[in-house]
Amino acid sequence: MTQPDRPLFTDDTGTRDAAWVRAALSGDPDAFGRLVSAYQRVAVSTAYRLLGNSEDAAETAQEAFLRAYRALDRLKDPARFGPWLLRAVTNLALNARRSRRRTTVALDEERGTEDAADTRGASAVTSMTPDREAEGHELQQALDAALEALPEKQRMALILFTIEGWAQKDIAELLECSVETVKWNVFQARKKLRDRLGDMIAD
Repeated sequence: MTQPDRPLFTDDTGTRDAAWVRAALSGDPDAFGRLVSAYQRVAVSTAYRLLGNSEDAAETAQEAFLRAYRALDRLKDPARFGPWLLRAVTNLALNARRSRRRTTVALDEERGTEDAADTRGASAVTSMTPDREAEGHELQQALDAALEALPEKQRMALILFTIEGWAQKDIAELLECSVETVKWNVFQARKKLRDRLGDMIAD
């Protein structure tokens, strides 16, 4: 994915968002809707890149907006509404990934028990599964586990920069750190993935 043509978070967007946040807190019924309209697309897109499912992404974005609305009066700096919201989207999506993976593992265990009761059925299924598909599944599981093992900021920096294509400046805003720290986090995350996965991934 190509990187955005312009940063997501600028002084202008911060000033705009702060005005809308204050208006929403003052009782303007349309103000929060303007914030939703401004960030709906990037919120859903970010969630989708982390979850790979459009329905889950839409639900995650909706939950993030709902939480933001409920906690709007606790936002210390209204100009940072964008990074604040997208941090919630990212955290919710990562939590959903963890939950989904646990569910998948549980289902796989149940399926394994059922297969053990029918050896011929298990053999038939195995014979119909291409080696490449099995290898791809194994790699995905290993990659998910490796990503999960990364420190949170390294994982988020890597996913947002490499997969979502965010500008480093925007990631720095989201993680509340410097651009150099973002670069360091991405570098360290890639190094740890290479060290853990070895020959399973290309350099």
